[in-house]
Amino acid sequence: MQRIAIFTDDPGWHGKQLQRAFASLGFDSAFVSLTDCQFYTGGKQPALIIPGFDQQLPAAAFVRGVPGGSLQEVVLYLDVLHALTALGIPVYNDGKAIERSVDKGMTSFLLHHAGLPTPSTWVLRNREAALAIAEDELNQGHFVISKPLFGSQGEGIRRLEKMTDLFWLTASHGVYYLQRFVKCAGEGFSDHRVFVINGKAVAAMRRRGKSWLNNVARGASCERIVINAELATLAVKAADALAMDYAGVDIIEAHDGQYSIIEVNSIPAWKGLQSVCAVNVADLLAHDLISRYLPLA
Repeated sequence: MQRIAIFTDDPGWHGKQLQRAFASLGFDSAFVSLTDCQFYTGGKQPALIIPGFDQQLPAAAFVRGVPGGSLQEVVLYLDVLHALTALGIPVYNDGKAIERSVDKGMTSFLLHHAGLPTPSTWVLRNREAALAIAEDELNQGHFVISKPLFGSQGEGIRRLEKMTDLFWLTASHGVYYLQRFVKCAGEGFSDHRVFVINGKAVAAMRRRGKSWLNNVARGASCERIVINAELATLAVKAADALAMDYAGVDIIEAHDGQYSIIEVNSIPAWKGLQSVCAVNVADLLAHDLISRYLPLA
């Protein structure tokens, strides 16, 4: 039986869902941490060592998590994914897709370059210039979101609402990422998460936040919605702009009814989405990986 590596440090619910889905298609799978992988070029090929795959490298790899760490550590983790690709082993999503999306600055650039609607964004190092941008936005009546380039689940994000907030504007490792805040349509706070697999929007939900942050990890509730054509098209184009096998695309409907793409996630969770949608997301992911990359297995 061919085996699939599931890269994660916390298998949890998602890992169990994936293992079951792969098993139903006749594939064994094992959880592996990228922190335990290494290179060794002093012996026989392959020079890539993945724990649990000592006799034979995996038939494919599913990326469920890339650990944080220093620049050198993260580069090593991504190098493992790149090495698998170089060896002809399918990686889902691959290292290039993860690099594009984990860096919010590059995500914003690629979305804009593709002509997709996304909030006005500035990425720079100079503090005085960052302060001037934020002050100008506030003077125009816009709130400003300050984010770290790398991060998830709302960690390290702040909203600047008034001039005195500028005293607390800080860089994240020397870089300022500023984005114009988009007020959503209707009452309260909400956005849409659209799940895309192989160029198709397969499920969607509305996330209603307790505050302006709509992350499920921060207590947002999930509501099932019907995906309209415009929402689906935007999500698919966003995933395509970042060359992803699968993606969680966050889209907000502004008070004027226009959609704006906030974020594109290359390692999206789907437990909240699964609770309100009719399809089994893990089954769709496993089937897509196997059918496209291991059709003769």
